[in-house]
Amino acid sequence: MSYQPAAQLDDTLRLRAGIAVSWGAILAGAVAAISLSILLLTLGTGLGFAAISPWANHGASAGTVAMSGVIWLIVTQWVSAAVGGYLAGRLRHRWLATHQHEVFFRDTAHGLVTWSVATLVVVFAVSASVSALGGGAARAGAAAAGMGARGGMEAMHGQMGATSAGGDEHMYGTDKLFRKVPTPAAGASNSMAAMSGASGSRSEEGNFRMEAVHIAARAASTGDVSEEDRSYLASLVAAKSGVSADEAQKRVDAFVADVKDGVARAKAAADQARKAAAQAAIYTALAMLIGAFIASVSAAVGGHLRDEHQ
Repeated sequence: MSYQPAAQLDDTLRLRAGIAVSWGAILAGAVAAISLSILLLTLGTGLGFAAISPWANHGASAGTVAMSGVIWLIVTQWVSAAVGGYLAGRLRHRWLATHQHEVFFRDTAHGLVTWSVATLVVVFAVSASVSALGGGAARAGAAAAGMGARGGMEAMHGQMGATSAGGDEHMYGTDKLFRKVPTPAAGASNSMAAMSGASGSRSEEGNFRMEAVHIAARAASTGDVSEEDRSYLASLVAAKSGVSADEAQKRVDAFVADVKDGVARAKAAADQARKAAAQAAIYTALAMLIGAFIASVSAAVGGHLRDEHQ
């Protein structure tokens, strides 16, 4: 058999066999989109700080600042996607002997890939920053914990803040619960004796207060105080403060009501934060979806202009 050379590709097939993806144009568009996003976010941060004020009745409200921030993020996503997609379309190489519909598809694909690359880089950078901030906060917390307690009341306050939802409010409620009935002064000697006795019983009183704190913490987690705990608290209050049983019971009822009110406010704040986070996530997803569409359309426009101008 005689050797037959392979058939030569005609010019049309040779031109159509070129590379369909222009990674250089995609990376250039992604870099431009990321840089523009950083620029706009920095500008938005500066405008946000300029709009707020620590003084009362000055500056924009928290709701206005939050809504403005969401709108600015959406605008940033759209503008950066448009610029990145347009550059990807204008900078890609020309596809010769390719159908117009195929060219349009490739241009939109270039815009979508450009948007995807820019989004992945931004998400990675934000995740790294959040992780770094979280690690720094953890190290700062460990350093603060290493300093130890600075007194019995501060130690009790720390445990109160870690185990209940009320924090300082519950500490104040505990102080009010065991507040003694004021009595007329009986002379300097009696005052000195009272001070000495107070210093001697400080540890015992701290134990009583800690028990009240624990009951308040349990009420914060369960939502109510049992009758047994109410009676026990009333007996403690009557014994330590010198008030009548009825007055002690009124104090206990007011203390329990304050604990429940604090729990209700904490739950309301958590629910409001949950709704705000859900809305932010939905708006962000919609903005990203529209940003991907804008990047694709901008790339198609840029590619069309590139082919018109050769």
